[in-house]
Amino acid sequence: MERDRSVALHGRPVTALPRMRLSREAAAGLRLAWRATLLTRVLVWVAGVGALLVWGTSGRAHDFDPGGLTAPFGAVGDALVAPAARWDSVWYLAIANDGYGGAGRPAFFPLYPLLARAGGWLVGSPLVAGAIVSIACLVVGLAALHELTRLELGGEAARWTVVGLALSPMSFFFSAVYSESLFLALSAGALLSARRGRWWWAGALGALAAATRSAGVVLLVPLVLLAWSARVRPRDALALALVPAGLVVFMAAMAVAGHGALAPFHVQDVWFREWAGPFGGVPDAVVAAWDGARQLLSGQRERVYFTAAGGDPFHVARMNLMLFAFLLAALPALIGAARRLPRAYVAYTVAALALPLSYPVGPQPLMSLPRFELVLLPLWMWWGVWLSRHPRARAPALALSAIGLVAFAAQFATWHWVA
Repeated sequence: MERDRSVALHGRPVTALPRMRLSREAAAGLRLAWRATLLTRVLVWVAGVGALLVWGTSGRAHDFDPGGLTAPFGAVGDALVAPAARWDSVWYLAIANDGYGGAGRPAFFPLYPLLARAGGWLVGSPLVAGAIVSIACLVVGLAALHELTRLELGGEAARWTVVGLALSPMSFFFSAVYSESLFLALSAGALLSARRGRWWWAGALGALAAATRSAGVVLLVPLVLLAWSARVRPRDALALALVPAGLVVFMAAMAVAGHGALAPFHVQDVWFREWAGPFGGVPDAVVAAWDGARQLLSGQRERVYFTAAGGDPFHVARMNLMLFAFLLAALPALIGAARRLPRAYVAYTVAALALPLSYPVGPQPLMSLPRFELVLLPLWMWWGVWLSRHPRARAPALALSAIGLVAFAAQFATWHWVA
């Protein structure tokens, strides 16, 4: 909300009434975020529960959730929470219940499981609380993204950015017991605060993002560049020192607990991630996709064309090809964002992508890449621009996206690995 200093009324200056334009636009963005969340979450739940009722689970639940953390409510209740609680949800729920005592847990940053734990005291279940936190953060994150996109690219692009992201194939993670939606809200809020010149808010939200996932500290890159371009005062720029504080506090807590300050990084070995040099995972991904194509075209499983990853070689081949497709899809989005957004946004995207692309997983170099891309806001801001400028292609593009969302949500709910 802004206020004119004065206006002339009958020759006398008087203070102007507050202008409500920005407030109305923010409210419109919030309404759009709520509607997009509601409609797409209905789609996710119908797909997930429906697939579970028709096909059941893959049988891998006991291997990855031996304690039954994702199935505590009985047959009916467990089916209802299935679209929200699979795979990495087990790690978050274990931390919410017992802390960081188990091997591998320091890889998951603390803010989201802390919120799930706190909410669990109120609603009686960290699982239910985690899902509520995720959905609430999705609404907030989409609203903040709408306002950020509106400021940078206009209202029409903002509208379709929200719709495009909410309906994207991997957006079911936003309502799962995962940290994606919390990070979406915090990162969008930090960038929006910086865009409005509220540097201490930007620093504080950036610190919370750095306590949410490893990529959070990378927010320092766009925030510093935005501050530099705005030529902020030194005392305001000092606020950005808060961003790495979220990571530092987590590392200190790990050290005090006896796990070691570097445990969040050393534990990545559990997932077979290894340093391959800057963006060294890209050549590995090309090879993996090529070998995956050869595996499928061969029509036989006896000969495996890539390093054995366990399980059906056809499934591994399809996964590597799918992950490579997500990498290729990011390229035009990154180029488009570079043409339309300030360099701070592009620098952030490149720096954030450097993390998964420099630490590939052996048999599946691009493992989890779609989840990393899901919260890279500049990519989706470009997608919103594209949708706004191609009305004839909009319906088929969103229909294909919705089909992908239904398919992936169904796989996730039935304990089939997605990303």
